Amino acid sequence: MPWWSPLAVIVILAACKHEPPVGPLVEEPGNGGGGGGVEPPDEVVVCDANTVWFQQQIQPLLTSNCTMGDGCHSSATDDNDGIDLTSYAALMNSGVVQDGDLWEAINDNDPDDRMPRPPQTPLTQEQIDLIGQWIQQGAQNNSCEPSACDTLNVTYTGTIRPVVQARCQGCHSGATPQGGLDLSSWSVLNAVAADGRLAGAIQHLPSFEPMPRNAPRMNDCRISQFLIWIDAGAPNN
Repeated sequence: MPWWSPLAVIVILAACKHEPPVGPLVEEPGNGGGGGGVEPPDEVVVCDANTVWFQQQIQPLLTSNCTMGDGCHSSATDDNDGIDLTSYAALMNSGVVQDGDLWEAINDNDPDDRMPRPPQTPLTQEQIDLIGQWIQQGAQNNSCEPSACDTLNVTYTGTIRPVVQARCQGCHSGATPQGGLDLSSWSVLNAVAADGRLAGAIQHLPSFEPMPRNAPRMNDCRISQFLIWIDAGAPNN
């Protein structure tokens, strides 16, 4: 089923392999965000593990997996099926959340219709479930800040790898990883940490390719955690 097919939500729900999420789109600010293109409020909202946060969890997934390369869904490409996923406003203007096309595309078993398109690696079931939970919670444009920045218990498995999976592996994995770097491998990430490229890229330092590409710089807490891990030798811990 093509990504752009204008199907009614009820038809899509019946056809999906997985039980699809259904949630009312929020039109007014609330719980740290809102729908209808409303920007997140200025006040700081502390992250809650029971809530899926668009700015911290969903937008990085979409940016890394859906907006890179020719034919992908950004305003920088002509062959994007008229769908721009580079911001919340563009995502909602495309209508793919409201009509169920986003959910259908990431769950499609046909490689010709599935998103991300081959040769990019499909989303993991965990990532698909996260998007489904976000939709079920109202597909809000919400954002949060951690109550505290944990710089004492930084590990590869608990701290670094989840960020790399969400923000980097959409480009740096699969059969043809960008720059020849498959960052789903700890050994590759360790190598770019050791030669200084990782630290330079995440800090957006001069002469380094800023990462994540086409996305805002990671917050200071995340960068501090990466630098602590790098300074410790980027261990596989």
